[in-house]
Amino acid sequence: MSAENPAAARGQFTRRRLQFRDWRGTRPFWAGLFVLLAGFPIMYFPYAHLQVGHLTVAMATTAGSGSLIIGVLLVVLGFSLWFQQHIRTFAGVAAILLALVSLPVSNFGGFIMGFLFALVGGAMAVSWAPGVPPVEQPAQAEAAGDGGAPQVAPDGVNEPQDLTKTTPVNGTNGRHSAG
Repeated sequence: MSAENPAAARGQFTRRRLQFRDWRGTRPFWAGLFVLLAGFPIMYFPYAHLQVGHLTVAMATTAGSGSLIIGVLLVVLGFSLWFQQHIRTFAGVAAILLALVSLPVSNFGGFIMGFLFALVGGAMAVSWAPGVPPVEQPAQAEAAGDGGAPQVAPDGVNEPQDLTKTTPVNGTNGRHSAG
């Protein structure tokens, strides 16, 4: 820290943190993170060698290349969820399918870790929807100075239709009403 800008580091960190929070809020960030993390155990375990004392346990399978392909695809899908959020449904379904394929191909989906991460991340990606900006409330509009004019719906009716006395039993369920 220099004498010229003693508080610049704290302000810079806070500004970057808020920018990241805004960026994260406009995309399926957590879904992408889960899918991205799912690829690593699926890629790693078929090529890993564990040392137990003087004994080396190799977990290599005949489908090592399949595990590598599945893991790389999951990592790419995780990044695409972050940077191209409009393909979230495709990426989510693809992550779920790759997780299911990883069970027989890659040591039970990276010893269930990668499988579960991919399932949860894929489900989160499919269910994520972009937020809508908040609309101005009528109370705020009156406070803004519109003179207290009544809010009129586009069809010219001031109040919504009252459907409290309609039931499916008496045939008046609110559909096909003329008024």
